[in-house]
Amino acid sequence: MRRVVVTGMAGITSLGSDWATIAGHFANQRSGIRRMAEWDRFSELNTRLAGPIDDFKVPGHWTRKQLRSMGRVSRLAVAAAEQALADAGLLDDPIIRDGRMGVACGSSTGSTDEIKAFGNMLLNSVADGLNANSYVRMMPHTTAANISIFFGLTGRLIPTSSACTSGSQGIGYAYEAIKFGRLPMMLAGGAEELCPTEAMVFDALYATSLKNDTPQLSPRPYDNGRDGLVIGEGGGMLVLEELEHALARDARIHAEIVGFGSNADGQHTTRPEQSTMRRAMELALEDAALAPEAIGYVNGHGTATEQGDIAETLATSSLFGPHMPISSQKSFLGHTLGACGALESWFSIEMMNSDLYAHTLNLDEIDPRCGELDYLRGEFRRMSNQHVMNNNFAFGGVNTSLIFRRWP
Repeated sequence: MRRVVVTGMAGITSLGSDWATIAGHFANQRSGIRRMAEWDRFSELNTRLAGPIDDFKVPGHWTRKQLRSMGRVSRLAVAAAEQALADAGLLDDPIIRDGRMGVACGSSTGSTDEIKAFGNMLLNSVADGLNANSYVRMMPHTTAANISIFFGLTGRLIPTSSACTSGSQGIGYAYEAIKFGRLPMMLAGGAEELCPTEAMVFDALYATSLKNDTPQLSPRPYDNGRDGLVIGEGGGMLVLEELEHALARDARIHAEIVGFGSNADGQHTTRPEQSTMRRAMELALEDAALAPEAIGYVNGHGTATEQGDIAETLATSSLFGPHMPISSQKSFLGHTLGACGALESWFSIEMMNSDLYAHTLNLDEIDPRCGELDYLRGEFRRMSNQHVMNNNFAFGGVNTSLIFRRWP
């Protein structure tokens, strides 16, 4: 079994695209959520809240030919991948293009402008807006394919289109590919572009926040006054590398991935199951050969939905006990869906390395139905930990758990 380390990390969010900026906003209680006046035209959509990236610009050195196959979700993924490769010192290194590096990446869906164009064809029998690249921008594996093509990566390509676990499954499957000796390097993560259709998915389930006039007060994970989730967007990527390969090129190591667990509820498409959530965490601990008490912090999924918050925290408390610190960065960014597992893994590593852990914003009164845990509230907390866990759970009953170890 090979050991797997993280040598590059990057992400793009509504609060910035570098950790210093994002952490500064977390510390200053600044949320990336705003009222979406542009959604007022959707009369049957109740929520008007989202966490958009308003300042994203395509890098000037990207060519028109490169951009043809990339919708917004792929552009976010490729931009995050480019920054992660630069962070790893690999962006201009030819070793990434000789078959030694692969990609594991996903999103909930491809770019929805193209889905709209195909729908227009079915509804109105016209092909306006469709061209040779429309399907490539729409297809479920558009992020992984575009990353591979943009950087000329010829290792294995693993698409992970599994809603809220797309990013964490990408990291987990990339970790396993390296651990079992299939190749020494992987780009891993996920992305999501903001679309009102995604808000409508949760609106139809009565699961979106309706605090439309007070966007800074929502979402409220684990809070007794929560009224639903808020959709966000973003992209996050990690460079994973086999330890000896990283040491041989004198790479900077951010952390080691030591555990990954993933399973399925097998019960209901949208109702989370406490027992299988707990089992996913146990699988990660078994993979890492760690006891529960070795984990110093859990980065929770924390979407601010009633069923999700309660099931997740009861599962976490039953495994780790009432003294486990937990928080959710979705309180600042909204639910970035396919990106959240990658972004929250990045945040987990940065927090572990800095000994400063972000709290859950808007957590004023803990829901008494949630599991008994040490909820981080009000301000950053200083802690020193050797291991942290990041958990994500998705529609379809998909559960993931990742464990990161401090380096060295």
